[in-house]
Amino acid sequence: MFHIEKMTEEMRGEVFPMVQAFYHSDAVCHPVEAMVLEQTFKDAVGPDSVLQGYVLMEEDTIIGFAYTTIYYACEVGGRCLMFEELYLKEEARGKGYGTMFFEKIIEQHPEVRRFRLEVSRANKDAVRLYERLGFTFLEYDQMIKDRNMENSLS
Repeated sequence: MFHIEKMTEEMRGEVFPMVQAFYHSDAVCHPVEAMVLEQTFKDAVGPDSVLQGYVLMEEDTIIGFAYTTIYYACEVGGRCLMFEELYLKEEARGKGYGTMFFEKIIEQHPEVRRFRLEVSRANKDAVRLYERLGFTFLEYDQMIKDRNMENSLS
C-alpha cells in the first residue's frame, strides 16, 4: 500500500542515493554541488519548517522522495506551494504513485492558492503527468543571483 512519511535523518542512507540519481537525470538542467545537496537534506529533516522532506513508501519500502516549500506569491494574493523535487525509483514508476503524492499534498494544504513546480521540457513523462494533474506552463524566464554557498551554509 502506498503512503507518504516525513523524511528523517535516519533515512539518509536510502534517500541520498535517490537525490544523487535525481541530479544526474533529465529532470535537472544544470549540475548542483554535492555540498548543496547535503545542506538541502539537512534542512529537509531539520526543525526549520521552510523545507519539507517526504519519502514515498510502498508498504515499508522507500520508493521515492520529495521536497516542498511554501511561500507567499504576490501575483496570486496568497500562499504558493512549490514542489521542489519529486523522484521515484525506476521500479515504482508508472504505478500512479506520483499522482497519489500530488493529490495527497494538495489535499493537505487547503490554504494554498497556487501549486507550482519546475520541469524540464525534455522530461516528457513528467510533463505529461503534470499536465494530466492540471498544471500549465507559466512562461517566465528566470534570473538568479547566488551567494557564495561556502560562506552562507549553516
